[in-house]
Amino acid sequence: MAETLTFDQVHLGVPDPEAAARWYVETLGASPGEHVDRVWFGGVRVIFLKNEAPGPSDGAAIDHFALSYGDVTAATQTLAHSGVRVTTPVSMAPGLGRYAFIEDPWGSKIQLVEDPDALGFHHVHLRVPEPDRARAWYLERFGGTPARHKGTLDGLQYGRIWVFLDAGTAPPSRGRAIDHVGWRMPDLQEKAEELRGKGVTFTVEPKPGPASPGAPVLMSFTEDPWGVKIELLQRAED
Repeated sequence: MAETLTFDQVHLGVPDPEAAARWYVETLGASPGEHVDRVWFGGVRVIFLKNEAPGPSDGAAIDHFALSYGDVTAATQTLAHSGVRVTTPVSMAPGLGRYAFIEDPWGSKIQLVEDPDALGFHHVHLRVPEPDRARAWYLERFGGTPARHKGTLDGLQYGRIWVFLDAGTAPPSRGRAIDHVGWRMPDLQEKAEELRGKGVTFTVEPKPGPASPGAPVLMSFTEDPWGVKIELLQRAED
């Protein structure tokens, strides 16, 4: 198993990144980021990529991400009253607790979960034909800790962030409302060489990040075998 990387970000496609960042702060309680195109949920960045017409994330390779609240019922009611589209009302998942689904104005599917011990950004949920094979692929390349959330749902943990994998065929995430996810590491060039030896092909080779606040020192892109777009990056703080 590889060294565990740090889960860094989810990147969303929207027509107006600055307006989307404001919506996430005002509506979902995110903290403003280092630049107008991003916000924070705890230690995870949600970054907005300009896309005039993103496809919805529902049913794509990155199906949704989740935010955890102490009281999902109250949070869902508040969001519904503010005009947020609730696509699945508050329900109970045996062994996991209450949850609901909402959709942001640009097509990102967001699950609200009730996990008081892990408030804020909670997980990303991938849709792949072979979940067991995909979990092994991520473990071999990005590390992670195999675990069962609340003893019920198999996943991988990257620190306090979960990655869950559901069975199903799905179109690639690229160009969708949830465009890609990102992991960071102290030395991207070294890690890239290791990953090439494990069959990873880079769609964008490691290169300097843009000259803007919060941008990585080095960044690169790849995709897993099932269409999940992935950013691998190195930040100055590492």
